[in-house]
Amino acid sequence: MVVARHEESVTMPVTARLSQKFYERLGEDLAQELVDWFNAVDATYRADLRELNELNFQRVDAKVEQRLAELRAHLDSGWERRLAKLDVKWEQRIGRLETTFERRMGASTTSLIKWMFGFWALTLSALAGILFYLR
Repeated sequence: MVVARHEESVTMPVTARLSQKFYERLGEDLAQELVDWFNAVDATYRADLRELNELNFQRVDAKVEQRLAELRAHLDSGWERRLAKLDVKWEQRIGRLETTFERRMGASTTSLIKWMFGFWALTLSALAGILFYLR
């Protein structure tokens, strides 16, 4: 939009060509009144548009905030549930591992003692046999 300058250096937000034609055909007062009316309508529409944009922005902003709050609540509850499930699973697995370890160590200890006794008994009997043979 070009700002037109009239002979009196008054700025108007109307194109220079149209402004000059208005002044030539309609006269000074009527053209000025028409330009003022256009400017008033333009200002009114701009104000209405600005207000409508602000209302729409506030409405969209409120919806975005609401959706973000819902998403945060959903994610927080989801993570809490997942962590609780994970905690239960770890406790179960550690419990099973401890039980298995205790069972194996208990059985293993008994088994190990049996094998050691068998080994030493066999070794002592072999040594006794060697000593008896060498005598």
